Amino acid sequence: MNHPAAPTPTLAQALAQAHTLGLARIDAQLLLLHTLAHPDAGRAWLLAHDTDALDEAAHGQFLALCQRRMAGEPVAYLTGRKEFYGLPLQVDARVLDPRPDTETLVDWALEVIAPLPTPRVVDLGTGSGAIALALQSQRADAQVLAVDASADALAVAQANAKRLGLPVQFQYGNWLQGVGGFFDAIVSNPPYIASADPHLASLTHEPLQALASGTDGLEDIRAIVAQAPAHLQPGGWLLLEHGYDQAPAVQVLLTAQGFAQVHSRNDLAGIARCTGGQWPPAQTVK
Repeated sequence: MNHPAAPTPTLAQALAQAHTLGLARIDAQLLLLHTLAHPDAGRAWLLAHDTDALDEAAHGQFLALCQRRMAGEPVAYLTGRKEFYGLPLQVDARVLDPRPDTETLVDWALEVIAPLPTPRVVDLGTGSGAIALALQSQRADAQVLAVDASADALAVAQANAKRLGLPVQFQYGNWLQGVGGFFDAIVSNPPYIASADPHLASLTHEPLQALASGTDGLEDIRAIVAQAPAHLQPGGWLLLEHGYDQAPAVQVLLTAQGFAQVHSRNDLAGIARCTGGQWPPAQTVK
């Protein structure tokens, strides 16, 4: 006896199925939009089409993506895209998944360079290029350099810059080693997780070198703080993203290095997520 084929689920039923699996609603919606080849349609589009049928092949693809998400793979890697500061970036497992909290660092950098004509800015450990591209998109007159010690990451960032038509310059290197000239702002979202931190176990899909930084998570931040003064204009700023509990330690590092106006900024959750300081302006000799 032939059994009738199971009816194809509607979009609303597919989302309900993802919810049953334990998937966050926003993740399921983004994955369904990706499956339907409507990544830019928005969640409102799904509501307007919630009774549309999802064919068998698409349903299978959607469930497979949901299972991978439940295993910890970032949505950005599953869809190949992530919006950051209004820019649609292409991302994959070669780079860190850009976080919305990093937009706090971009906001701060834009503030410190706001009064300057043609400011020079360098983004250290650029990854997908998110910070550098966001700054360039907001300040077309800025000279933005993006540096990374991963050739794979630079390939992703350069492809994003080309696709977005943004003239960021790129350089392979470890922090400021080999970087020439002086900058009005040095910005970085470096690795800042302690190498033994249990949270790393949930981040196995992302590149470890972009996450862990020594026994206390501050190894790379120490290196950047030590190197920055030789590359900053008098009055220039060093702005760093760091872990949720590292602001006091980073403030101490900046102050000990001779930076002034050292303070921290909160992220979207109200956590001190970025810390920066100004290299003292040149003193006028009387």
